[in-house]
Amino acid sequence: MKKKLRLFFLVEACLFVWLLYESVNNSFTLLTLIVGTLVLLRGKRKKINSKRQTYLMIGSVLVLIALLSTSAIWFMLICAILFFVVLDSKSLSNLNFSNFDSIPWQEKEIIIVETAKSLPKNGKRFKRNWLGNERIGNTVYEWDDINVTVFMGDTIIDLGNTLLPKDESYVIVRKGFGKTRILVPAGIGIMIQHSAFKGKVHFERDIFALNNESLKLYSEQYDENTRKIKLITTVLVGDLEVITI
Repeated sequence: MKKKLRLFFLVEACLFVWLLYESVNNSFTLLTLIVGTLVLLRGKRKKINSKRQTYLMIGSVLVLIALLSTSAIWFMLICAILFFVVLDSKSLSNLNFSNFDSIPWQEKEIIIVETAKSLPKNGKRFKRNWLGNERIGNTVYEWDDINVTVFMGDTIIDLGNTLLPKDESYVIVRKGFGKTRILVPAGIGIMIQHSAFKGKVHFERDIFALNNESLKLYSEQYDENTRKIKLITTVLVGDLEVITI
């Protein structure tokens, strides 16, 4: 076992040197890594907890993007998987995977959307989870444009219980990783403007694969509908599914 560990660490060390070489010779990777590290260091100095979490999350995402853009990090991950799965499968059999049930992206939250009488709009405050699954569509309130920012997790936006106002309404989603599903009532004109580093768009029986691309789609008879919804979504990695109900 010690010989296997020595071989594993030797291979990982060589790949780490390759990682450093790739980072130095790629201006995008080097700049992103430096900026992410500086943001992390700045976040540790913040005394306000909310600001510290924001800085640490942004810095972690930048560092992660920089590392995942190199080939060496993928080879390091592959070697680690091969070592622990193929060469050391007995150790993995002792792991208790039930401890992973409470990880952030396994958490679920349900919120419902229905119309209600007019309420004061000025100064309204609310919070959304950055991690975990979330369903928007289960809380009674007057229709208001939806603006969601999520770091990781699956998001469901259900507009089936809402009477959308005439003219145009907006749903804006910014996400790091995860699937987004939007349920729209029949008879509503739909416009989709989606950007993704990696993912797919499911809309009206069509599937579009995106690789660092943007896509704009319109539903049939969009111009004839009196009620219209514009879905503006941005995601690093994940799928978008728009379903008419």
